[in-house]
Amino acid sequence: MNRLDRWINLAPALIASLIDITVTIVHQPKEYWEGNLDKANEGNPIGAIFMANHVSGLFLISGIEIILIMFLGYYLPNRISKYLLLFVLIAHSCATTTWIAGRYGFWSIMALALFNTLTYLIANDIINKRTKTNS
Repeated sequence: MNRLDRWINLAPALIASLIDITVTIVHQPKEYWEGNLDKANEGNPIGAIFMANHVSGLFLISGIEIILIMFLGYYLPNRISKYLLLFVLIAHSCATTTWIAGRYGFWSIMALALFNTLTYLIANDIINKRTKTNS
């Protein structure tokens, strides 16, 4: 897989991660942003540790995670990278639904699932077409 294809392959997982991170940031209570770290609302135990220590902890752990996804997704062998990135896509999709289900309802979950499915399929179609063209 060439460099551009590797970046295209990363896109769906990165988009799902950024959606989850954004929804997590937006739905933190006002008290948390005012410095009451006991009000942090995070299901991921690692993220919760970072958030319990500083208001910027969410940004720090999110940055570390995005860099890790990019590094592993880009440099791991193709097959392992695809499995990892699909796992990240599914995991962040599920995590996002825990935020949106009670607030925005069933159809918001279906819309997210459709969006993430389409980004995954479109990325794969682009890579497959480029691979056939280069063969």
